[in-house]
Amino acid sequence: MVKAIDLKTAGCTVFEGDESPLTHEDAESLCEQLHPDWAISVDNRSLSRNFRFRDFYETMKFVDQVAELVHKEDHHPYFEVSYNRCMIRYTTHSLNGLSVNDFICASHVDTLWEPST
Repeated sequence: MVKAIDLKTAGCTVFEGDESPLTHEDAESLCEQLHPDWAISVDNRSLSRNFRFRDFYETMKFVDQVAELVHKEDHHPYFEVSYNRCMIRYTTHSLNGLSVNDFICASHVDTLWEPST
């Protein structure tokens, strides 16, 4: 069981090598702190969300903001970017699954997103 953590105020940690990926139950528990559009994959190895924007400029502005944020946390997602859409997917490669870092970064990304009107 993962200890209680406030994802919005937490920072990513470096793994020492003996960690295991989160269980599905722990991942679901952490996901409750995120925007409901985040989804855990069926195999419990990734966390993803789609974002929609008015135009390419807004999409790229968001991608740049996320890039700056994840660079500071040193925990980088996969991006799929098109004209008015961006999909972000997190996984922790060293664990071959999900870690608390994935949920911390997803929470920080949530604070950047402002839906287009």
